[in-house]
Amino acid sequence: MARPNPDLIAALRRTAQNLQKGAPYQWGHMGSCNCGNLAQELTTLTKAEIHAHALAVGRGDWNEQLNDYCPTSGLPIDLLIAEMMNAGLTSDDLKNLEKLSDRRILERLPSEKRYLRHNFRDDVVLYLSTWAQLLEDQLLSEITLPDFTTKKEKAQAKSPSLILS
Repeated sequence: MARPNPDLIAALRRTAQNLQKGAPYQWGHMGSCNCGNLAQELTTLTKAEIHAHALAVGRGDWNEQLNDYCPTSGLPIDLLIAEMMNAGLTSDDLKNLEKLSDRRILERLPSEKRYLRHNFRDDVVLYLSTWAQLLEDQLLSEITLPDFTTKKEKAQAKSPSLILS
């Protein structure tokens, strides 16, 4: 699963908000599909540039691009994928995003919403929002705040005084 970090969480939420507000969405277009919309948030590339990078190698959809991904190829699509991975994603995250299929995300949904359709905007928005919340919960669970209890409060906690009425 993705490495939880504030920038990735924010990008997932922005992507969901953009889609909810009507950003271009077309599952068969590499720059405006599930991964393409997230790529727009994580990189400086437009949907047209993302699509052109993908078509330049002629590998098909995101799943095929990820199967053939080579971090040292220098190909624009591989540089794009590397940038997304540097943001905290894994190739499995991207494959799951394209199909809306990560079990950990789906398990957080109400049972009647667990069968998402990969070519439906509202399902993509729900998936992205739920994923962002999952990563935020993971990130927050890793944070340990220092103990701000004073010495006096600690002493009182060890030997509570009896209150007689």
